[in-house]
Amino acid sequence: MLIGSANIEALAARAPVMERLDGEPATCEGADVLQVTYEIASPDREAMLPAGLHPTNPPIVTWLVYRCPASPWGRFAMAQTRIECRSGLRLRAFLVSAVVDNAAAAQALASRWGFTTQPGQIELHRYYDSVRAAVVANGRLLLDVVVSDPDPLSPDDVQYVANMNLARTPRGPRLVQVEPRYHIHRVERGRPRVAAFDSTPWGDSRIQPVYPVSASLAVADFTIPRIRFVCRPDVLAFEGTEAVEDAR
Repeated sequence: MLIGSANIEALAARAPVMERLDGEPATCEGADVLQVTYEIASPDREAMLPAGLHPTNPPIVTWLVYRCPASPWGRFAMAQTRIECRSGLRLRAFLVSAVVDNAAAAQALASRWGFTTQPGQIELHRYYDSVRAAVVANGRLLLDVVVSDPDPLSPDDVQYVANMNLARTPRGPRLVQVEPRYHIHRVERGRPRVAAFDSTPWGDSRIQPVYPVSASLAVADFTIPRIRFVCRPDVLAFEGTEAVEDAR
């Protein structure tokens, strides 16, 4: 069984603080949602995850980009870098970090759902034969990805995996399970190509994309609900999962 071996103290040092675990849900309507999946080099797959999570085989990175025309915090965009994993038997994605272009949205996402964020600029452009996403922070190009030859998909054919966000909570460091709910209006799939990826500013220089897997672009309404569960990062989910009702 593969088990994460990352230094939890080092991960927690850059994790956000959540003073409470009962934040209100939030809904964003008419958002563009781009998801790009790549296989990554495998030598460090255990070292990129805490002991509470299981690496996948092969190891996978997912970039999840939102462009939200309206939200409780106004217009914003967010780009996430996530490592696919399992928590117990369930497929999850461990957040490495996110770039957010709206300070109010970033503060809410960090304090209410445990997103590790940094400010930056996010561009998401549709062309007749492709989609391009570019992420810049502190003057550095962090991600440039192109998805070409889009074809329509059924909304039922797309899956978005719930996040495991490491945060410092009243109970200590916890993996916060964030489970957005999506209502997809339309979706397309395409062939992804990463033109540039600078892994160090995201928080883990060991992430090396090596092979494209899939990509999709949807128009969707999504809701980030109240947190239901958190998990200790140092033990497996079967032992360390806590219901939030008991953790308040």
